[in-house]
Amino acid sequence: MTDFTSSTPRIPAQKHAGQHSVDGAKTIAPQRPDLARELLARAAQSATRRAKRLRNHLDDVHLGQDRHADHVDAKVLLRVLSEHDWPGHRLVGPDAARAAWSLALHADDDPGLQRMAATLLERAVQADDALIQHWAHLHDRALLNHGHLQEYGTQFLLRADSVERCPLLAPGSVDERRSSVGLPPAAVALESVQNRYALDRRAQNDLPSLPWKAA
Repeated sequence: MTDFTSSTPRIPAQKHAGQHSVDGAKTIAPQRPDLARELLARAAQSATRRAKRLRNHLDDVHLGQDRHADHVDAKVLLRVLSEHDWPGHRLVGPDAARAAWSLALHADDDPGLQRMAATLLERAVQADDALIQHWAHLHDRALLNHGHLQEYGTQFLLRADSVERCPLLAPGSVDERRSSVGLPPAAVALESVQNRYALDRRAQNDLPSLPWKAA
């Protein structure tokens, strides 16, 4: 199975849709704090499972349990999308919206769900209710999982001793496309992924060969 992961570039602080400050001290609460809590919890648990898989810390039994948990997360995300469209900043707040994005980004066993999520996330971006950078990452991920070239160069392939960008449409104009969605130049993103990969390598001596990474 292809196992993606994502290293989102640093995004300048901004006032999110569905929020406003009062003397810099107060913001509007999300409409569905219960849903926000569920998304945050599931994304945190998913990240913990991925970290263990990346470090090859699971036996076959736990791997099976993890895959089942991933499947449940995908079903929950599908329910949320079906009931609410994209869970954006107004509905769940920026942190939980990011959690939903993370769940969608790592739902690689269900490319159809990823494509649906990318479509709804794009609509939320147009409504000023989500981050366009999140959409670019998810859009690239969905393209690759459907056998197409990525457009924004956010997805990378991890080898045992190197990092390389996944197949990319029109590489000569990628920085223009990245700039249009608030992403740094491709070379800067590659350096960031390589630096993080080097830190991961120093943290452990035997990182397995893994397919995908993103920036």
